[in-house]
Amino acid sequence: MRIIPNLTRIWLTRSVKPFTFKNEYDQRLPYADCENLGLYVHIPFCKSICNFCPYCKVRYSKELCDRYIDSLLQEIHLVGNQYPGKKQVTSLYFGGGTPALAADRIGEIIDALQAHFIITEGIGLELHPDHVTVEILTALKAAGVTKISIGIQSFRPKFQSILGRKAVDTAAMKRALDAVKFDTVSMDFIFALPGQTYDDLKSDIDEAFSLGANHVAIYPFIDFTFTASPVKPMPKKEKRALLDGITRYCIRKGYARHSIWTFSSEPEANYSSMTRDNFLGFGCSATTLLRDQFKINTFDIASYCERISRETLATSLTIRFTQRQRMIYWLFWTAYSTQLSAMDFERFFGVPLKKMYGLELWIAKRLRFVTEENGRYAMTLKGAFYYHYYENFYTLSYIDKMWGIMRTEAFPDRIEL
Repeated sequence: MRIIPNLTRIWLTRSVKPFTFKNEYDQRLPYADCENLGLYVHIPFCKSICNFCPYCKVRYSKELCDRYIDSLLQEIHLVGNQYPGKKQVTSLYFGGGTPALAADRIGEIIDALQAHFIITEGIGLELHPDHVTVEILTALKAAGVTKISIGIQSFRPKFQSILGRKAVDTAAMKRALDAVKFDTVSMDFIFALPGQTYDDLKSDIDEAFSLGANHVAIYPFIDFTFTASPVKPMPKKEKRALLDGITRYCIRKGYARHSIWTFSSEPEANYSSMTRDNFLGFGCSATTLLRDQFKINTFDIASYCERISRETLATSLTIRFTQRQRMIYWLFWTAYSTQLSAMDFERFFGVPLKKMYGLELWIAKRLRFVTEENGRYAMTLKGAFYYHYYENFYTLSYIDKMWGIMRTEAFPDRIEL
């Protein structure tokens, strides 16, 4: 299973060297000339901890949350003050954790960011189903949030039980969503759970749209080694049949496909914090991607707050990209949208896509992974599944290892992937 993805990485980067993250960073971040720059803010607090969730989070306490947000505001100004004037950015996304636990301070965070950045494509925030209330939605909308993503995972009792989640009060959710409107209402689901069928997933999608969603995200279950989840992943053959089947269903319904896992009933409804050329991340575990580097903040809240109190960035690890590594990173995450533009690649890197990867694209077309028309590459169903295969490998081989270490070490010396 590992040999083909490893050989692919070696071939595409033209190097046998691993991706090396070092305990170093730039105090001044070179984002001034970055186009298509996004923003991300991490709020690492939850009322309870789901056993399948790999993200950086701790149990909520009001005192700790307020102390953390005070540090977060400092980090925002520390980075934002490096740019003279206001830098235009595409979007802002809040993730977690459960950001709505800090609903009373979301407006303060947005104001701090807007002191340094002009946000052109909206502000998104993740929600636990318990927080889809008129009171909380009203507060978030007043703060400037324009998109919400609700982590349903499944409406089906048998899967809620597997995931350790309680039943969703769908009637209360619909009343709240009818009362307070957002540009995008996304609902997240997990697919490839044990025993999950096409009808199970189809029912979840249908119910989401009936409750007021105009966008759904169907993420595959990934068995991270450091989580306490007893759930075992679905076999490859069954997973492909499920992904292909539900994709065909959404296309037949006329839903627009925005990425491998996301579909919308309205073309303008979108929710994705991943498909951006560059981004700045704020908070514990938040990552920053710039033209020549990728960095990740410490996962430890106390260490994060201590670093920021000294007016020093809370970066734990940084990788300095080679040109080929940066190209692969760009191609991989741009392909997440199921589309690639040769013009966009050349605009970003200054060299033609076919000059760098003409052979690979020819092979991809021959294998029916992609189609090409006027310099635009579109992923087929077959290509989407194999993208999922590589994404799953990347997650388990790279992210699982890195996050597993960073959960126990605030500032590791070095990680090779």
